[in-house]
Amino acid sequence: MTATVDTILAEARKRMKSSLETLKKEMATVRTGRANAGILDSLHVEYYGSSMPLNQIAGVSVPEASMLVITPFDKSAIKAIEHAILKSELGLNPANDGVVIRLPIPPLNEERRRDLVKVVSRMGEEIKTAMRNVRRDANEDIKKLEKDKTAPLGEDAAKKALADIQKITDDSIKEVEEIIKHKDAEIMHI
Repeated sequence: MTATVDTILAEARKRMKSSLETLKKEMATVRTGRANAGILDSLHVEYYGSSMPLNQIAGVSVPEASMLVITPFDKSAIKAIEHAILKSELGLNPANDGVVIRLPIPPLNEERRRDLVKVVSRMGEEIKTAMRNVRRDANEDIKKLEKDKTAPLGEDAAKKALADIQKITDDSIKEVEEIIKHKDAEIMHI
């Protein structure tokens, strides 16, 4: 019976950690006014009839704080990459010299910064909701285990398990809030 409680706790930890990793990946794609190759991670390019992630057909470097340089592995992909950047919602204007694409990162205005802070907050709330759902599922599993007649879980053990789940949730949500706070500061920093 203890292994089952341990299994439930381990599963809750694993799912919350997965949610945190998802949030970190999403945060990397949010533009902050500084060049960051992560903003192109979700960019897909139509190349030879299929949609491919940019990182599979080009290298991205950050030569200076406000510039990204995209170097295609195959020079014939340069137009497709430029087109993908233009039709994306990044709001960036690529400069194609036939060999590389330079992507100047313009400074964000105050209104755009505030909008991005709202987007970041919404992302954080979605992850917190997902974590609360994990907590709910784990709590239900513990309560089922407590009511199970074949392998009953004592009331004290159930309360301790529920408290452990709450602590895991609280710690994870605190980490989400730290990530959001850090990203907000990064966005608002001029």
